[in-house]
Amino acid sequence: MEESTKGTAVEHLPPEFLTPGSSSFVDFLAAHAPEQLPANRRLPGAGAGSAAVDIPHGTTIVAASYADGVLLAADRRVTLGNGMIAHRDFDKVFPADDFSAVGIAGSTGMAEEMVRLLRLELEHYEKIETVPLSLEGKANRLGTLIRDNLGPAMQGLAVVPIFAGYDPRSGVGRIYSYDITGGRAEEKDFGGTGSGSVYARGALKKLYREGMGEDDAVTMCVQALYDAAEDDTATGGPDATRRIYPLVYTVTAQGCRRLDDARVSELSLAVLEGRRGRPDGPNAPLA
Repeated sequence: MEESTKGTAVEHLPPEFLTPGSSSFVDFLAAHAPEQLPANRRLPGAGAGSAAVDIPHGTTIVAASYADGVLLAADRRVTLGNGMIAHRDFDKVFPADDFSAVGIAGSTGMAEEMVRLLRLELEHYEKIETVPLSLEGKANRLGTLIRDNLGPAMQGLAVVPIFAGYDPRSGVGRIYSYDITGGRAEEKDFGGTGSGSVYARGALKKLYREGMGEDDAVTMCVQALYDAAEDDTATGGPDATRRIYPLVYTVTAQGCRRLDDARVSELSLAVLEGRRGRPDGPNAPLA
């Protein structure tokens, strides 16, 4: 005998919720509520006579692999217009799920919404398929969301994140970078995004060594963000006066976690103290 659903919550669900389909939440929205997708919203026109709008933008994020997995570290500054500081202690790194995290650069409002949509996408997939999406699959889904944002990106609302995760199947951490079209590239050892990333990557190239411990990897990333802040006004360095230090997430076999603020501040203060005697930072480690 079939179990009756009369009087239950299922009885009141629209048909689309009871019809088998794709395991993608974005595909579901595109089919049944396309107006809810950020890429389908109408943006203010940019024609003659329209007022220019300054959009808050955030940079810089770096990622690096180390002995236990991968980590993401970000400065905390958000700028508005031509170098005006909009926020000094903004969070730019977010967990995507238990074994991955995203660092955001670009339009902060669009970026936060993209991260929320990615979280829903990964949760929806796991509920439908009963298993988590693979790490590469997660990276591909983020690429799709970035590609869908190409229209707004061409109007100044670009989002260029960096994605890092731990693959429980292979036991390794992996890092992925993107362009505004959603093009994805896997980075070896370290990566970065944002306006200060070119300077940060130079520091990472100098200081990185395979198999680093957690404290050494965090210190390296703080050094890289310090170098970026020296040459890029949109990047904020460690601020001991206001007690504002980089935001750091690690992703390992134990999952995704935010590194304790007290530990990050301790390591950041050590970097600041070291810079007193060596303003340009430490030398590359000997081979």
